[in-house]
Amino acid sequence: MILCTDVKGLRKLVKDTGKKGKTIGLVPTMGALHEGHISLITACSRENDLTIVSIFVNPVQFGPNEDFGQYPRDLSGDCQKAEAAGADIIFAPDAGSLYPGKDMTWVETTGDIVKVLCGRTRPIHFRGVTTIIAKLFNITMPDKAYFGQKDAQQVEVIRKMVNDLFFDVELHIMPIVREQDGLAKSSRNIYLNKEERQSALVLYKSLKCAQSLFLQGEKNLQTICSAVHDMIAAEPLGSIEYVESYLLPGLIPANEEFNGRALVAVAVRFGTTRLIDNVILGE
Repeated sequence: MILCTDVKGLRKLVKDTGKKGKTIGLVPTMGALHEGHISLITACSRENDLTIVSIFVNPVQFGPNEDFGQYPRDLSGDCQKAEAAGADIIFAPDAGSLYPGKDMTWVETTGDIVKVLCGRTRPIHFRGVTTIIAKLFNITMPDKAYFGQKDAQQVEVIRKMVNDLFFDVELHIMPIVREQDGLAKSSRNIYLNKEERQSALVLYKSLKCAQSLFLQGEKNLQTICSAVHDMIAAEPLGSIEYVESYLLPGLIPANEEFNGRALVAVAVRFGTTRLIDNVILGE
């Protein structure tokens, strides 16, 4: 495995690969790799000749009161995990490499898709996400790129960016990876104390309830979201930021009853830790 820290060096490796007619897969991450990331890397390695894993805690997607400074970082450990999962190249640049000047060029998706869910309380977040993903796509020129369904809104925003800007990349969206007790894998789970960790299980339980109601024939999304909200609200250590539902693809506001596919998404704070989770109904 090769550890690359500069754009020029990575571009040379990518061009050499392309000249040989080999396929390139990209797994963008912010490090602190867990089994969810590993599932993306494993799939990428299986389906491409060259697997590139980016490890970069992207400063421009964090707001002023968010956890950029405290976000977990372990490049050495991440490299070992990524290599074991099949990564060929780790791209781990510093911020100056990707944002070399004071004045920025942004890649920004607009519209309701970035104003709902997490976008309501994190107004600059998705501008930072689309800008860094566009940069990574331009640097690595991947045939396929791999993302996790846990970040459902991010997936839809990136999908829109790819379609609108005609990026020649195929998006592969992988299922949420969970702990044995159902908690979605997240780099932020390490922030939870024992009591908060136990309380956070209500997220999975409430989404399983949503899925059960749907399978029993309930098609009224307001009814389903109300059941999810009430279950989470009964957990005293949880503070609800949102429980919402939208039609897929595109996060389209839903009528009370729906046909097709719908996303039910939640964001809840346990202490100072903000966790998100979701379920897709009608898959």
